[in-house]
Amino acid sequence: MPEIAHGWGVLGLVAVMGYLLGSIPFGLVITRALGLGDVRKIGSGNIGATNVLRTGNRGAAAATLILDAAKGAVAVLIGRAALGEDAAQLAGLFAFLGHIFPVYLGFKGGKGVATFLGILLALSWPVGLAACATWLVVAVLLRISSVAALMSAALSSLWLLPAGQGHMFFLVVVLTVLIYLRHWPNIMRLKAGTEPKIGQKKA
Repeated sequence: MPEIAHGWGVLGLVAVMGYLLGSIPFGLVITRALGLGDVRKIGSGNIGATNVLRTGNRGAAAATLILDAAKGAVAVLIGRAALGEDAAQLAGLFAFLGHIFPVYLGFKGGKGVATFLGILLALSWPVGLAACATWLVVAVLLRISSVAALMSAALSSLWLLPAGQGHMFFLVVVLTVLIYLRHWPNIMRLKAGTEPKIGQKKA
């Protein structure tokens, strides 16, 4: 963990900022704006890029992926610019919590993978790139988004070591645990052999 260099009052404001930013449901906003319907009623019902792809609109899925990652990155960068590393990590954590428990959608959100990757890229781009590469390689080989997400999250802690980013370890472990909890239904489908592949319309 980074040194806590600021008071809890000001860090609390950073947390609120990160949470509200992370709560923006870009997948839902984009699909509605493009007339694709309510993404929560499509496929798995998730608001993330993988489920948006099930609408058949690759542009909408790409935009969701980029914006969900960007909100995590922006929260980190604002926190770092305003106060420092303690605020950056706190903002990232709460942006992630905002994505998976968004106040705007009754606390029913996404699984946080894109936001997780955006947070890592902003905190340490080598770690973020390694995590993104892990996701991409697994996704290309297996064509299963959940496996790619789980592998990327699981290995992200290892990428901290060569990058000299041990101060991120606690945050990365917490986010990884949350990603696994959010993917529990996917894990059960993987065990049953019923997990859909990337681009497959039915969950």
